[in-house]
Amino acid sequence: MAKEYFTVQDVPKEIYWKMLGKSIPIECKDKVDIKDFQYLKIFHLGFDNKVHIGEMIVNKKISCEVLEIFKKLYEINYKIEKMKLIDEYNADDELSMADNNTSCFCYRKIVGKNKLSYHAMGTAIDINPLYNPCVQENNISPANAVIYADRKVENEYKISKNDVLYNLFTSFGWNWGGELPDKIDYQHFYKIL
Repeated sequence: MAKEYFTVQDVPKEIYWKMLGKSIPIECKDKVDIKDFQYLKIFHLGFDNKVHIGEMIVNKKISCEVLEIFKKLYEINYKIEKMKLIDEYNADDELSMADNNTSCFCYRKIVGKNKLSYHAMGTAIDINPLYNPCVQENNISPANAVIYADRKVENEYKISKNDVLYNLFTSFGWNWGGELPDKIDYQHFYKIL
């Protein structure tokens, strides 16, 4: 395994400038201390059975832990289609999810609430979100994931309680959005610091 593709570093200036005005809204730049975050490069096996190099911004308190989780996923050939910074989608969560992009940091509020998301703190990761949508009443997100909201439909990328992904994240003390009381967010793993 090429260890140089499981790396953690402070957020490089060129990445910060890409984030500014996207995952870090200009009006919120003073609320985000970039020193609280780190930039990861992560090997992952894609749906095409090829190895890809993903990128992720996470809270520095959990960066090594996140790297360890994704190393283990890589070692067991767990497939993740894409892992790009949400800035590639202009920080549009719906576009990122619709493209099945696995991501972490985006300084934003919880949809429909006046409270910051765990993504804003870099402590939430959405994995293969197209195949693991967020379901709240009659709202399914991403909108093109309606078929995957029915968990009885065959779906090899489905996240379920006690599957390998669930067990790995929860063994590190993470919580799963599939067990939230007010909505079911199958893609979402989050850590309370």
